[in-house]
Amino acid sequence: MTDLYPVRRALISVSDKTGLTELGKALAARGVELLSTGGSAKALRDAGLEVRDVADVTGFPEMMDGRVKTLHPKVHGGLLALRDNDDHVAAMDEHDIGGIDLLVVNLYPFEAALARGADYAEMIENIDIGGPAMIRAAAKNHGFVTTVVDVEDYDALLGELDANDGQTSYAFRQKMAQIAYARTGAYDAAVSTWMAGAIGQDTPRRRVFAGELAQTLRYGENPHQSAAFYKDGSSRAGVSTAQQHQGKELSYNNINDTDAAFELVAEFGTDAPACAIIKHANPCGVASGATLAEAYSRAFDCDRTSAFGGIIALNQTLDGATAEEIAKIFTEVVIAPEATDEAKAVFAAKKNLRLLTTGALPEPKSVITTYRQVAGGFLVQGKDNGAITLDDLKVVTERQPTQQELTDLLFAWKVAKHVKSNAIIYVKDGATVGVGAGQMSRVDSTRIAARKAEDMAEAMGLDAPLTQGSVVASDAFFPFADGLITAAEAGATAIIQPGGSMRDQEVIDAANERGLAMVFTGMRHFRH
Repeated sequence: MTDLYPVRRALISVSDKTGLTELGKALAARGVELLSTGGSAKALRDAGLEVRDVADVTGFPEMMDGRVKTLHPKVHGGLLALRDNDDHVAAMDEHDIGGIDLLVVNLYPFEAALARGADYAEMIENIDIGGPAMIRAAAKNHGFVTTVVDVEDYDALLGELDANDGQTSYAFRQKMAQIAYARTGAYDAAVSTWMAGAIGQDTPRRRVFAGELAQTLRYGENPHQSAAFYKDGSSRAGVSTAQQHQGKELSYNNINDTDAAFELVAEFGTDAPACAIIKHANPCGVASGATLAEAYSRAFDCDRTSAFGGIIALNQTLDGATAEEIAKIFTEVVIAPEATDEAKAVFAAKKNLRLLTTGALPEPKSVITTYRQVAGGFLVQGKDNGAITLDDLKVVTERQPTQQELTDLLFAWKVAKHVKSNAIIYVKDGATVGVGAGQMSRVDSTRIAARKAEDMAEAMGLDAPLTQGSVVASDAFFPFADGLITAAEAGATAIIQPGGSMRDQEVIDAANERGLAMVFTGMRHFRH
């Protein structure tokens, strides 16, 4: 095996015809013989190129609706034969097998069929067999064969041939082989994951995850960590599908926080304006309002200090008035379904602010699999898509909550789902007024949230913290009455929590003693 190996014969069989004729013409101009199949051969001929059908090479016609066309020794022998192995060369001569130096294949559009919701039978027909088999064969024999599976690598291939007088280098073939195996791996992952869902296997014996590189990031959470952003091919509205209108590239932390912000604001749908401000993956303010600008202002007033340099998510089209308010402080990212020209013009003066639009909100109730790496493996679970309605609430105290309290309790509960545990959220009139997140003790979260409200009251010149007359959500049960008592001391009048503690009665008694209303949800929202 030598470093450089010439490309004299190419087999081209692609589902995505983008750039096909240009590639074919470029290869033909370099004296490369073209072999092809079906629609690819037709497209090349229609472009005036001389193409030899694979069926002429194998002596067998395409059959079984195209299922069988390249699965033949004259194809795979041409891809797999070691050119410097005398026995392989002798076998090629004996069986009239011509070498194939370049394989250009992209696969049946299985992922596209999945994205458009194709039925089971159509999904099966979109599982490619011959393509992956050829790709794996050619990539294995990268000592001699160049494998190209992505349209975006056509120019790199032609550049390589030009640089090496019609040959490819071993390093280039290695790189293409790695890309090829990653492609077949991702393809098989998509098929196996779809089939597991289709047949109701929540915990298949083997679970495979795959993604396509969307962006190489400058660093990860910290400058000494390498990082990249991969897309999984799904169409869920969010950072991966968003259009960035301005600003520098998103960082690792930007992407993580923006995703958290948009998933949270999506809980409120599009009926009424809502805003979520996120810092370090936790909300520092969430609110609804009569207008988007009002929703932003009320969210900002929950914790103005933490909002500086935060991520803002909106559930409706960003307008000029809201953009004007947001532009008053430094903000890293704003994400919304759409943005008006007026809003874009306001932000144009803020070169460091990134504006993303997605066209839609993600569906909070979607069934999605999430995963997290641990030493030696992955933890896999369904996304927390749990939701509570008024009918699900169980009043456990002597006092019934008022209608306004119920409205705020449900608002607080939606926010609690997106706050790191232990989570405590004070809400008043459709806006968070105190958030306690990520503490080891629930009572500490309760105190921190109340203290933040006190600090904001002082900063805003209020007579009393907004926790006075608020409601409180706890993502999990109160193990003792101390957390509830702290919330009552901060001025809370109603509590929403899952219930289920051995000391529930103690907590209920404490609520009754203080005239609080309390409801149980029967659902927990831990977020670690």
